[in-house]
Amino acid sequence: MSRSVMRFVPHTIRHEPEGGVTFEAFCTTSRCDETSGPQEGQDTVQEWCLRHTGRTGHDLFRRVVTDHARVTRDE
Repeated sequence: MSRSVMRFVPHTIRHEPEGGVTFEAFCTTSRCDETSGPQEGQDTVQEWCLRHTGRTGHDLFRRVVTDHARVTRDE
């Protein structure tokens, strides 16, 4: 039987600004599959939601914000 020694190595995870942020909205009304598509600006997605509501009357959306994270070993 072999033995191994394990040790805890602390790490930190942080937002990586170089990766950018992506915004997207999905209409959650039954049988509506429309989406804003991924956008670089939050205002663009909000405008899409307002236009979609004006055009269809749908008023409930799921909003998703995606960012990039980097894990670094604590020194």
